[in-house]
Amino acid sequence: MIKGLAITPPVLGRISIGRVVEKDGIRLPQKDNQFTITSQIQEKDGWVLHPLDEELRKNASHGKLRTIPVRMLFNEADLNLRAEYTMFDRKSGRPMCVGNGETCKRLTQSGVQSLPCPGPTLCEFGKGGLCKPYGRLNVKVGDDDDLGTFIFRTTGYNSIRTLAVRLSYYQAVSGGLLAYMPLELKLRGKSTRQSHGTPVYYVDLVVRDGMSLTEAITCARERSQKFQEAGYDQEALERSARGGFENNLFEEIGDEAGDVIEEFFSMEPGNPEAGPTETAQSHLRAIRRELSGGGQTASGSSQ
Repeated sequence: MIKGLAITPPVLGRISIGRVVEKDGIRLPQKDNQFTITSQIQEKDGWVLHPLDEELRKNASHGKLRTIPVRMLFNEADLNLRAEYTMFDRKSGRPMCVGNGETCKRLTQSGVQSLPCPGPTLCEFGKGGLCKPYGRLNVKVGDDDDLGTFIFRTTGYNSIRTLAVRLSYYQAVSGGLLAYMPLELKLRGKSTRQSHGTPVYYVDLVVRDGMSLTEAITCARERSQKFQEAGYDQEALERSARGGFENNLFEEIGDEAGDVIEEFFSMEPGNPEAGPTETAQSHLRAIRRELSGGGQTASGSSQ
């Protein structure tokens, strides 16, 4: 296996609840009140819709896709959803600092260092809105590919917190059969004082419509037994996935870096905090100079 390259689940397409729009010559992220399932192909007018988007939308109320039937690829909750505080270099798309609120791995001039992580609001290096919670959820949609997934990316606290607790709970109550549970992504909305009464949409994970939790657990047990009889080794799959994620210091986003930065880490003009602090700016400039000189990360891994 190539060292320094995170081996992540195969991705067939994207699930989003927003899009990037152009306003006054500036491309900015715009939230939506429904799901969109796209392929991995992007044209000048945006991402090309995946055939599953049209298929699922036919049965959706008023054509709004607000639920998506899914299954998880792994029984271990944290393998399906990876979430950390992440700071990206907006120019190169490289992760500069990734932490969990206790410790972080930060790219510095002398290499990758392990440092304390106080979180975005208390960290001098991450102030200015570039450090955010960043989550990636891989789910299976449809039955055409047993190992292929669709990825949902988010920087929303509500989505990350809700998905994390749901995955953990379903793993627990199913007796570790999370991968076999019939579930669905569900879009929910709420208003807060911070949103000034405007609905804020986030993603939840629930048992499929029309089923009770006990029925879903029974279904999971039957499906698990069927796969075991066929010789499907779920435990080996999870060991392989865990090793792939741990093969690199930061989860690789490759040539999608620019799209991730544009959709989740861009800054609106006029925002007084639109950009990193001077401390972070100086640090980023120094690292860019070093990286441009040898074409390698500070830790020596080729990108």
